[in-house]
Amino acid sequence: MSASSSPAASPPSEAARAILVGVDFGRHSAKQGFDESLDELALLAESAGDTPVAKVIARRPAPDAALFVGSGKADEIKLLVQAHQAHTVLFDQAISPAQQRNLERVLGVPVADRTALILEIFAQRAKSHEGKLQVELARLQYLATRLVRRWSHLERQSGGIGMRGGPGEAQIELDRRMIDERIKQTKERLKRVQRQRGTQRKARSRNGVFKVSLVGYTNAGKSTLFNALVKARTYAADQLFATLDTTTRSLYLDQAGASVSLSDTVGFIRDLPHKLVEAFRATLQEAADADLLLHVVDAASPVLDEQMVEVERVLEEIGAGGVPQILVYNKQDLLPEDQRPRVAIDALLRPGAGEPTPRVFVSAVDGSGLAELRGLIAQAVQASHLNDEADASHADDDGDAAVPPTGSH
Repeated sequence: MSASSSPAASPPSEAARAILVGVDFGRHSAKQGFDESLDELALLAESAGDTPVAKVIARRPAPDAALFVGSGKADEIKLLVQAHQAHTVLFDQAISPAQQRNLERVLGVPVADRTALILEIFAQRAKSHEGKLQVELARLQYLATRLVRRWSHLERQSGGIGMRGGPGEAQIELDRRMIDERIKQTKERLKRVQRQRGTQRKARSRNGVFKVSLVGYTNAGKSTLFNALVKARTYAADQLFATLDTTTRSLYLDQAGASVSLSDTVGFIRDLPHKLVEAFRATLQEAADADLLLHVVDAASPVLDEQMVEVERVLEEIGAGGVPQILVYNKQDLLPEDQRPRVAIDALLRPGAGEPTPRVFVSAVDGSGLAELRGLIAQAVQASHLNDEADASHADDDGDAAVPPTGSH
């Protein structure tokens, strides 16, 4: 992304150079781990159009109130900015508005945190009307906590979200009432769109369509797998958040003799901003309303366990924690020959699950394992039909018992 946020500025001849900063506070957990390599932040930066040129690791017991990293580390970052002629500095953790302003004064370049970076990517990638409204709402709510950017940023409907404006950008306060009014209007527009989506979901439910949703960490290959299963042309790329908008297609299963509804949803990521989860709740509702989730895992990722935990956490947050799953270990083609599984299907006991979850090893690129995956989905459909028939039979039995025999009076 260009450092200049002026719409009138000429396009840059090169991507903006970015310094990446991560701070290790020594509080590691599956939910809030520390990425020593800053690889994911680098991918986020590249997805936003920036070029990472240097990485800085700081270790502190707690964030510095004024500069987050402390004055000594801030001076070190400033030297790197000058040496690399960097346009921006990106932090892997959330920083406060005051810390952002202080850092920008010291470093002399725009500063953004992980939340701003994710919002920027979402603003670039949202294509549907609903997706754009969801991003706009999350963006406005983020800006409302800052009140340091000019109102013209809220008028921009395309490109970046203006979090990291260029040299000389006026740091005038936004009128809170204007933002609040814009938030209110966006929420109303979003509610109307969400009602339409809810009506469509209810129609599918009335038609008795078995609903399957693809979920997983961003860049696990969900859209590529979706395209391979339904022969669709959904945009898919080797980047974070390649697609944001939910796409639904019909998938016919020979083994079940029936079609299911297959939906591709937005990917999850560590520290996904809560406001973004909130804004995208309607889109994520596809997962909560599904009869079956295909939890797509990047089998070639060195941190696949941590990514799976994060996906499970978000699923719980949106009310989809209890939906049956099939674990789909994708990207088998990227694994060395000696690390590839000997069987196509097995089962894995997930934390909190009462019984093992079916697991299938696939490659959406070369097609291996897709037949087995279709077979597992068909089994889930057939099991669902048997359960429905059993429920209907019990309901009939209960109904019969409730009717007094003829002539009992």
